[in-house]
Amino acid sequence: MIEGNIMHTAGLGRPDAARALEGRVAIVTGSTSGIGLAIAAALAADGASIVINGLGDHADVENLCHVLGARYDVSTRYDAADLARPGAVVDMVDRTVRAFGPVDILVSNAGIQHVAPIEEFAPERWDAILAVNLSAVFHATRAVLPEMKQRGWGRIINVASAHGLVGSAFKSAYVAAKHGVVGLTKVTALETAEFGITCNAVCPGYVWTPLVERQVAAQAAAHGISPEDVVRTVMLAEQPTKRFATVEEIAGTVRFLCSAVAASVTGAAIAVDGGWTAH
Repeated sequence: MIEGNIMHTAGLGRPDAARALEGRVAIVTGSTSGIGLAIAAALAADGASIVINGLGDHADVENLCHVLGARYDVSTRYDAADLARPGAVVDMVDRTVRAFGPVDILVSNAGIQHVAPIEEFAPERWDAILAVNLSAVFHATRAVLPEMKQRGWGRIINVASAHGLVGSAFKSAYVAAKHGVVGLTKVTALETAEFGITCNAVCPGYVWTPLVERQVAAQAAAHGISPEDVVRTVMLAEQPTKRFATVEEIAGTVRFLCSAVAASVTGAAIAVDGGWTAH
């Protein structure tokens, strides 16, 4: 089941011998499923050693690493760091350096969500969302930058959201965090521009993942409408294409940003949102 998910998610066969990221080391947070797994597979297909991070049964994720490594002939490892804890983020980077060498590519993808009106938004929920969605991005970036600067090369990609560019009711913490990620991306790009390092934010709209599939079914049952109506009139109401982005599309954008032809793309917030933020 896991191997099938990797094959489907990556949309890639076994890569050619010459791979653009051969010898590079990449950390992808929130990568045990969905968008993060697709990104990890895309970077592995280009030859990068991969550190998977995220939630899941330890044995299942270890198997996922084994399958990913075997399929793309790269080194992989799982790090279960709790991104809500700054020290754990730094320790994850340190463990990666000891296992594989300095980090060349950092993809901060992990995120959590909670929906409620501001006056009903539990402060502990706010703190948790800011910790994982924003502060963890800062702590990971801070930990990898010294080695990147010393070597004169690095790629930092922060998976933000269309909500990093526009607001949405009842998502105060998520919107605030993702706007913060876009701002942090710009500052990082400015501070590293002369060191061969780029930093960009990818801003997806709604992306079809197993989590979203379950949300569609739950909303259909709760509101007594068809899944098709949930998709068109609720989830994709602001997405002009009226279709979900795919995890392969997000992974392809990240893969491009890691490539040599993207060396002058830095400080950008790239919307992959079906035109949502074009309104």
